[in-house]
Amino acid sequence: MIDKTAFAARLDRFREYLGLLDSIRTRLRDEFVGDPILHGAGERYLHLAMESALDIGNHIIAERGYPRPDTYAGVLAVLFDQHVLPEALYRALDGMAAFRNLLVHDYARLDHGQVYDVLCEKYPALQELYRLYAGMLSDPATD
Repeated sequence: MIDKTAFAARLDRFREYLGLLDSIRTRLRDEFVGDPILHGAGERYLHLAMESALDIGNHIIAERGYPRPDTYAGVLAVLFDQHVLPEALYRALDGMAAFRNLLVHDYARLDHGQVYDVLCEKYPALQELYRLYAGMLSDPATD
């Protein structure tokens, strides 16, 4: 059984980060790359959105007794293997766990243009993941 209070709190944060990313991704690429405040915010909120997505995924895995993943990428793989994530969404999110690691651990190598490109390319998949998670919260079968 999913702890709906904890799940909802995590989901709220995920939604908040997606809203902030939505306002950032509408900016021009050159503006994003050239403005340290803007690309810093984009990097941080992209990181936090991924942390939220993976945290919620880990919550689902633990609550349902699925095999525990060894890596962040493994969270999405377990959700796919357990038929929580549809294949198209799983494929659309490919590389996001690795990009999260780059944001956190190898930030000195970040290319701001690459961050913008990833943000724009992966944003729809993150939105879809949010909607999937939100649907689980309101699904009586998760009780």
